[in-house]
Formats: sequence, C-alpha cells, structure tokens
Amino acid sequence: MPNENLLKQIEFIKEIDKIKYIQRRTKLLNSDRNENDAEHSWHLAMMALVLSEYADEKVDLLKVIKMVLIHDIVEIDAGDTFIYDQNKNHENTEEELKSAKRVFGILPEKQASEFIELWTEFEEGTSKEARFAKSMDRLEPLLQNTSNNGGTWREFDVKYPTVYEKKKVIKKGSAELWNYAEKLLDASVEKGILKK
Repeated sequence: MPNENLLKQIEFIKEIDKIKYIQRRTKLLNSDRNENDAEHSWHLAMMALVLSEYADEKVDLLKVIKMVLIHDIVEIDAGDTFIYDQNKNHENTEEELKSAKRVFGILPEKQASEFIELWTEFEEGTSKEARFAKSMDRLEPLLQNTSNNGGTWREFDVKYPTVYEKKKVIKKGSAELWNYAEKLLDASVEKGILKK
C-alpha cells in the first residue's frame, strides 16, 4: 500500500489536470486558438528559464519557475479573470485564496504550506523572484497580442493607457524587458493595432 503522502500527491496531480481546461482570453502566438492556463504556465516557465539574465536582481530561478507554474492553479475553482475586465478586479481575490487553500491543501501539509506561501508571494509581488515572475506573466500576453494583430486589445476595445498601466509591472522585475515591452506597445500604436 502506498504511503499517505504519495496518495495525497497523486490526488493533487490528478486535480491540477483541470487547469488544462481553463481557457484564457489571449490566443496563442500567430493563432486564433485561445490559450489554456496550463499552456500559459508552461510558457512562462520557459520564458523565465530563457530570460532570467534580464532580471534586475539575481533571482532564484527555481523559485521563479515554481511561482509561474503554480500561480494560476487557483483558477481551477476561481476561474480566469480577464486582466482588462471592467467589472471584476484582476488582483488577488477572496475566491482565489479559498481555492489556493483547497487545491494546495490536497498535498501533504509541508508541500501545501510551501505552495500557498509561493502563491501568496507571487500575488503580493514584493520579492525579487515574484517581481520577475510577474514580468513574465505580463510579457507573454503582450507578445501574443502583438503577434495577433491586436488580439484581445482589438476584440475588447482596450486602449493604450489601460494596456500600459497593466504592463508596467514588467518594469518592477526587469528594466531591459520593460524597455522592449514599451517599444512593442509604441509599435502597436503606430500599426493601429492598439488605440491611443
């Protein structure tokens, strides 16, 4: 008979398969198919691996990867809130914390505590790892929308000031990536795929 911790870990692994069914508003690069949360998290982990040299401060890369892999697991219960939603705040919500406690609580106590702490740290964005992880989280949809002729910006009539405000979080983790992002935003305005 497997030990109790293993059974809890397997149960958690089965539970998080649900993240593959959480559809995001953004579409894959150069595609008309919506991305799911699992694809998004994997892409952020790869971005962190590839782009970590641009973090403003030396970061614990494993910690960043853990953060980006688990940050949206709470959406299994809470659902995905569109970053440009006008009716519901995209920031940390009571529903997300409740979900974090339930889903991560499936794990053995030590792992559950670690994952909840990592998720909370990411949401608060105060550590250097969380700031860089959030940079990845805001850069990826920017790359997607610029590759899709404006993507969700056009679809939901999101204007430049709103996009700029949401994307400037990138600057807190990487000045160099923010410089790149600003140029993409300016080019998007020039191309007419993002309205001023």
